[in-house]
Amino acid sequence: MTTISNETTVTDGTDTLEAHPTPGLPVTATLAKPKGKKRRTTWLPPLLVFLAIVVVWYLISLFVLNPNLRFLLPLPQDIVLKGFIDPLSFNALVVALWQTVIVSMLGLAIAIVIGVIWAVAMSQAKWIERSLFPYAVILQCIPILALVPLIGFWFGYEFQSRVLVCVMIALFPMVNNTLFGLQSVDKGHKELFKLQGASRMTTLLKLSFPAALPAIFAGMRISAGLAVVGAIVGDQFFRRGTPGLGILISNYSSRLQGEQLFATIITAALFGVLVFWLFGLIGRRAVGKWYDFS
Repeated sequence: MTTISNETTVTDGTDTLEAHPTPGLPVTATLAKPKGKKRRTTWLPPLLVFLAIVVVWYLISLFVLNPNLRFLLPLPQDIVLKGFIDPLSFNALVVALWQTVIVSMLGLAIAIVIGVIWAVAMSQAKWIERSLFPYAVILQCIPILALVPLIGFWFGYEFQSRVLVCVMIALFPMVNNTLFGLQSVDKGHKELFKLQGASRMTTLLKLSFPAALPAIFAGMRISAGLAVVGAIVGDQFFRRGTPGLGILISNYSSRLQGEQLFATIITAALFGVLVFWLFGLIGRRAVGKWYDFS
């Protein structure tokens, strides 16, 4: 006789085997998803959305827009041919992309250093937080386009001004996320460090800072995307020196070169996605073993 219930008894006439699962919990079996299926569920939905966008793009460009106005939304193959494959356009795009990479990454690095130091200082005392945090909020709320002309007057219209714009745009997420992470440490853990006589620096380096790493990396991802935006915005206003993607966007839009304009915009978007993904990968490598960093 074989009976299967919450308490399972198996009898073969000689021996009796009883299994006593945890009361109130059903016996369930979880099967791991195959890796191939997991990859399909990860990449298939975005691919389908991309194909839908391309189809709508073709429909609008071919059947909605007047042929004389097709530069407003060029066909994808024209963007590839004139924006990426054409030697002149491709060379200009590569030079501009490299300049944008340098400006945005330098600005991001400065924003990360300043943001972490700023947040650490505010985490040490409430009076410091009350004194400094309002200015971080003010910096975030001021329209950056209103400050760009002043930055040009004060610091010139070349490389350093573009970097400064990147820093100003990317700074607040680093300050806010780092401060949030440092203040989210469990109070019981802090009390344990106090009982052990740990100094303020030891508590910061061995408790608060490691616990704040997920929030810090999340702030880096946000700031990385904003730094790319800052580099492009700075380019559009500070036109001296080596041109970046922002200058190319301005030039192509003024000349009504739609194919090259879309190629530059797509390049800037792909660069921003790459930077966002890269910092996400670094975050998973750093804290993924003990924190679900998605």
